[in-house]
Amino acid sequence: QVQLVESGGGLVQAGGSLRLSCAASGRTFSSYAMGWFRQAPGKEREFVAHINWSGGYTYYSDSVKGRFTISRDNAKNTVYLQMNSLKPEDTAVYFCAADRGGAYSEAWKYDYWGQGTQVTVSS
Repeated sequence: QVQLVESGGGLVQAGGSLRLSCAASGRTFSSYAMGWFRQAPGKEREFVAHINWSGGYTYYSDSVKGRFTISRDNAKNTVYLQMNSLKPEDTAVYFCAADRGGAYSEAWKYDYWGQGTQVTVSS
């Protein structure tokens, strides 16, 4: 049992920054790998970033690499997504997800999901 709650979304101009947070509860947070995904209207859910259980390994989609940074603080049961140099095409609902084992960039492999937070980037 894991509950995930995203926060930090909002409206920002192109070139600006936002930091998303995902607070976890219900199980031992440090035993899960975590991911961030996003979904725009009419589009499939898209992989954004992944971080392993210890935080020692991260992986990003090509579309965000160099602009976004995923991190985690296991003592605070929280994973973050720092988003810099935002572009209008980053507009989407952003979801965090927890992986009990085996997931990477495939959304269907993740076991738990938050409800999402809206990010809107204006030009």
